[in-house]
Amino acid sequence: MTEANAVAALAAQHLNWSTIPVEHPGEGIERQMVVGQNLMICRFRFTPYLETPQHRHPHEQMSIVVSGRVRFFVEGEERICAPGDVLHFPSNCLHGATMMDEEVVLIDVFTPLREDFLTT
Repeated sequence: MTEANAVAALAAQHLNWSTIPVEHPGEGIERQMVVGQNLMICRFRFTPYLETPQHRHPHEQMSIVVSGRVRFFVEGEERICAPGDVLHFPSNCLHGATMMDEEVVLIDVFTPLREDFLTT
């Protein structure tokens, strides 16, 4: 974690998504992050039909579908999700997603911090 992120994580924050830098961690993916001391929230924008491979991580995660439809795979079970749906992924839960025929916006909350996101 950078020194600036560490300092920001200790202070109260009032932010607007329009002021948060947009990162491009992969083709067809935009990511914005707000980092706290022990949790983080990320807003992702995915192009249609983009796949995120199934994976596991030690972080607990909640995902909120803001717009678009997405096919999630959770521990081998397929779930079609639409705006307003919330998914909870416990630590080490196998999950992945495929965006359907429109842009998808997700809000993901992670605890503890995804240090791997902070170094890319």
